[in-house]
Amino acid sequence: MSQHGVGPRAVTRSVAFLTAGVLAVPALAGCGSEDPSGKPLAGQDIQPAPRDRITDGGTLRWAVDSVPDTLNTFQSDADATTTRVAQAVLPSMFRMDASGRPERNADYLESAKVVDTEPKQVVLYKLNQQAVWSDGREIGAADFAAQWRALSGKDTAYWTARNAGYDRIQKIERGDNALEVRVTFSRPYADWRSLFSPLYPKDVMGTPDSFNDGARKKLKVTAGPFTVKKTDREDGEITLARNPRWWGEPAKLSEIVLRTVPRDKRASELAAGTLDLAEIDPAAARRITVAARPHASGSPLMGPGADRSAADSLESWAVANGSDEDAADEETVARKKLRKATVRYARQQQALGGFEVRKSLEPAYTQLALNGAEGPLTDERVRRAVARALDRKELAQAVLKPLGLPSVPVGSHLALSGQAHYADNSGALGGQDTKEAQALLADAGWVRGGPVKEEKKKEKAAGPEGGKADDTGEDDKAHDPVDHLAQDGKRYKAPHQGHAPGAYAPRGTAAPANQEAAPLAKNGKPLTLRFVLPSGPGSQTLRTLADRISRMLERVGIGTEISKVSDESYFKDHIASGQYDLALYSWPATAFPATDARPVYAKPVPAADGSLNVEQNYTRVGTDQVDQLFDEAVATLDEGESRSLIRKADSRIWAAAGSIPLFQRPQLLAARKNLVNAGAFGFGTPVYEDMGFLKKGAKPASGPSAKGSPAR
Repeated sequence: MSQHGVGPRAVTRSVAFLTAGVLAVPALAGCGSEDPSGKPLAGQDIQPAPRDRITDGGTLRWAVDSVPDTLNTFQSDADATTTRVAQAVLPSMFRMDASGRPERNADYLESAKVVDTEPKQVVLYKLNQQAVWSDGREIGAADFAAQWRALSGKDTAYWTARNAGYDRIQKIERGDNALEVRVTFSRPYADWRSLFSPLYPKDVMGTPDSFNDGARKKLKVTAGPFTVKKTDREDGEITLARNPRWWGEPAKLSEIVLRTVPRDKRASELAAGTLDLAEIDPAAARRITVAARPHASGSPLMGPGADRSAADSLESWAVANGSDEDAADEETVARKKLRKATVRYARQQQALGGFEVRKSLEPAYTQLALNGAEGPLTDERVRRAVARALDRKELAQAVLKPLGLPSVPVGSHLALSGQAHYADNSGALGGQDTKEAQALLADAGWVRGGPVKEEKKKEKAAGPEGGKADDTGEDDKAHDPVDHLAQDGKRYKAPHQGHAPGAYAPRGTAAPANQEAAPLAKNGKPLTLRFVLPSGPGSQTLRTLADRISRMLERVGIGTEISKVSDESYFKDHIASGQYDLALYSWPATAFPATDARPVYAKPVPAADGSLNVEQNYTRVGTDQVDQLFDEAVATLDEGESRSLIRKADSRIWAAAGSIPLFQRPQLLAARKNLVNAGAFGFGTPVYEDMGFLKKGAKPASGPSAKGSPAR
């Protein structure tokens, strides 16, 4: 699966006056008595085992995408590895459970609750009396206060990426003793549990210089089951070592080495014995699944030469033994290379037999984004027609069913099944309905077979850019029956495009047989949408998905032009800058949508320099009503009311049709068979101190592997 995803970082925004207009949508979720949040579609798959069955010691070698530029999660260039390190070495007041809901982290907190609401909201934290930093100092109010001041947004010398929530704090002070921290808010804040997770020491947060530079390459002071032992950017590794001052259950592993390994190299590295745990793509998962079967070193349909037919092999033999000496020599060399590759592949398959695939669903979903800032998609009717043309169930099945994962379409922009704020609000837009999609397009003025102004003839460029991706994963084999695509992604007309035969015939003249296949047009222009996709090897699933979507849109008269761009430029130069009509990318789920999702769906507003401030709303579709519902949800301390307001906001987001959630992303990890309490974590925060390797002869816990935190 493509790794093109983005993480929500809430940002400050002044609250503008909101109109009282109401967007008409069907009955909103959250109004009934039955809890619509449901359960997670897939549980954790981590091979749980009690601690007494785990070896004391050992090194876990875990593949990551990169050594991060910073170890400060509150900076703009933090990435997934930054988060992984922070989880292992820093305090978090709350962590995510297996359903994606926040739960108190008992290693740091005895309790945390709202103790006053009038005249101000006050949260009282009672800290674990054993909780200390690695330098021996107790964790206390000074650390909370330093983090608040750094992230409040009041001092611009701090280079922060986000300050949502911290900007609502009025003061932080010590409670009745050193273990109590009182946080007083200037405005009510529903998502107070999102704060101080992670918590950095005052040494990092205390001054702008230490915040901006002190935690980028190293963390001298930590307070988790592990510490940062070494960051080696040259070799692409971060080494975490067991923390001798950790007061909780001691870490079973001596070290965790986070190794930078490209995703297309991970199967080879696993086979070479240099990795124990790695997130992998579906192709690698198939290899490992085949290798794990008894007496299976490979498959006739996998590996080098797997795509060669009997005729190909016969032709190769004939050339190698033919009279053309040059051709024979060349073919002989090629056959030797193939034999070597086949032998190497077989050895790798044998080594991969020591691994297994652990799978779940990521706390993230893939969506189809519709750019509402320009072109045909500025019309809500056209956006809604695109949505009604899609069979989301079919799209989910195409990706998830072959992996043995639940193929259920996502019903919310703001939460996933099992999370507290989830409800299926897709009814506000409606399901797949070809006639309804066509009616919406007709109402918007798009006429099937209407006249199209001829463009200047251009020479078609060669090459893979701009081609469609087909179901087999090979590029440029699926051709539009009407138009052809050039390398730059532009659309060029077939010889007879422009006027539908019979379009101007006298009344009563029968329409031609292919009238239903004719494209839609308006004001002399065809209804054609630019579909931008990443071109890297890890994005094949997205390209295949895009091809299916294009065919669904074609059935209602909407054309697409596929434009493939480099992975490096895909998000920065196209999604964020608005250079697309349709695009596929992912958003992570959050337990705090009132805070984290607000900038993703906020109505864009003009900036002082005349540009449009979209925050993270890359579809550029937003409404005052959605903004108002977010503001109300984040300001109420009634959890039930906050959930209801979030669900109402989601219904209105669905109705605006700026983005269409499709499915939860698959989470596939290759794990050494004797590695326990690690793998596909799903929603849950990993418990790093419980990871390890089984003792010789020991077996993991009985029952399914989706139990959340392992037994202790």
